[in-house]
Amino acid sequence: MSANSSPVWRSLLYVPANNQRFIDKAHTRDADGLILDLEDSVPPGERHAARAGLKDSVQSVGSGHSDVLVRVNAGPPDADADLDAAVIPGVTALVVPKTESPGQIAAISKKVAALESARGLEAGGIRFLVLIESPEGLLNARDVARADPRVVALTLGSEDFAAETGMQPNEDNLLLPKQMTLFAARAARVMPLGLVGSIVAYQDIEALERIALRSRALGFEGASCIHPSAVPVLNDAFTPSHFDVDKSKRIVSASEQAAAEGRGAFELDGRMVDAPVVTRAKRLLQRAEAIALRLNRSA
Repeated sequence: MSANSSPVWRSLLYVPANNQRFIDKAHTRDADGLILDLEDSVPPGERHAARAGLKDSVQSVGSGHSDVLVRVNAGPPDADADLDAAVIPGVTALVVPKTESPGQIAAISKKVAALESARGLEAGGIRFLVLIESPEGLLNARDVARADPRVVALTLGSEDFAAETGMQPNEDNLLLPKQMTLFAARAARVMPLGLVGSIVAYQDIEALERIALRSRALGFEGASCIHPSAVPVLNDAFTPSHFDVDKSKRIVSASEQAAAEGRGAFELDGRMVDAPVVTRAKRLLQRAEAIALRLNRSA
């Protein structure tokens, strides 16, 4: 992915960067992105070794067709060491946790730019997926998402946010903060990621599918997960159905005919269609095309 292109991340699978067994199998999971985690899933005492092995881990998980991301730590003593280890060939993006202000993003971007320059990497090639995990971060989410061109996606960390606010991380409680994150992402024209629920409940596939489909209906484009069984569910849920694609094609075609006849709004299948409906149809077709291009590259 070049610095000027946007990713397609229907599914992002977390892979602990200290677990060789998981690393060895990750490239077979068909996730759009694999997140090598240096943060919460790695005990502090094992992070040095995980960083030391990151170059080999990136090559391993990147041997399939998934984008490779690295979740770094937000502060000392690990943050700078994580960046030094993660800004390497093969890494598509950094997952930046516990973000509360645009200044944090600007400071990290400056450090990444210096590392890219020193290592002969494409300027701006390493992108950011930003994690909002506190009330302060949520209230600043729009400015955070606009803080730097590297930011391509925004998501809410359900468990940390729930812990910070004292809420239970269930579907009802998370709906508002998730939607606020989505609105911030859309306002900044970056990708909104997330599920209206907690990603730890991966055992119930039917519930996960329902939550994923609801999340897509709300406007999210993909989500992260912690277990490989969730990957196909997310890929399916965040891919436009054949029915929706066909319907959108018919709407666009009919709108072109209506425009040629000097009409704005028109009727299709017994329903009135106007400009916003046509806009949604065009966006769905663009999304379906972007997914198809990704799948073709992976074939």
